Amino acid sequence: MVAVIVALITAVLLFFSNASFAKNYGSAHCNDNQFYCYTVKRGDSWEKLFSNSDRRDLVMRINRMNTRLHSGMKIAIPKSNDPNILDYSPLPRQIDPPGEKIIIVSIHDLAFAAYDDNGALLFWGPVSTARGYCPDMGHGCHTSLGTFHIYQKEGFGCVSSKFPIGRGGAPMPYCMYFHNGYALHGSYEVPGYNASHGCVRMFVNDAKWLNQEFTAGEHGVTVVIHN
Repeated sequence: MVAVIVALITAVLLFFSNASFAKNYGSAHCNDNQFYCYTVKRGDSWEKLFSNSDRRDLVMRINRMNTRLHSGMKIAIPKSNDPNILDYSPLPRQIDPPGEKIIIVSIHDLAFAAYDDNGALLFWGPVSTARGYCPDMGHGCHTSLGTFHIYQKEGFGCVSSKFPIGRGGAPMPYCMYFHNGYALHGSYEVPGYNASHGCVRMFVNDAKWLNQEFTAGEHGVTVVIHN
């Protein structure tokens, strides 16, 4: 009984912590002279605020989310009218040459970065990894840390065989499995905080690009996941 109560309290605390992080993620940039912060008003949407699709995509990336906007939420908007998306990467523009293509996932930065074999950043985007405690599973859930290789890929129709628990079928477009059934995959629920069961969610177009264009040799693309 005590264990159940502790688990419920943990779930509630994580829920409110995640909700607060989602609401305030953009506000972390408010004192950065590259950005200004906008407080979302009732009736606002991504499309209404940013009619230009490229501008909208960049702002969503900066705020690490593709989910609906809610009144009172603060979002960070770049002041530049002609920004280079790579300039806003939270991961380095250049790393030591790995000698192969590599994907690095930063749980802390809620982001992935794709590098070529010379270590040059090719692209980056938001991610959402494990939430820490999964109420539907009744225990903690985590995204594995370490170095892995993509061993299986599927297309837009990829679905989970496990979630929702008991029936499966959750969409995982352009999934790329890297460890024990966990995958990088597209999602329309990248909320600006960690919310998955252990997979690495990313914007659907990012997953499509990695799945179709970012390929490697017989051992598959290397994926490094760190805190």
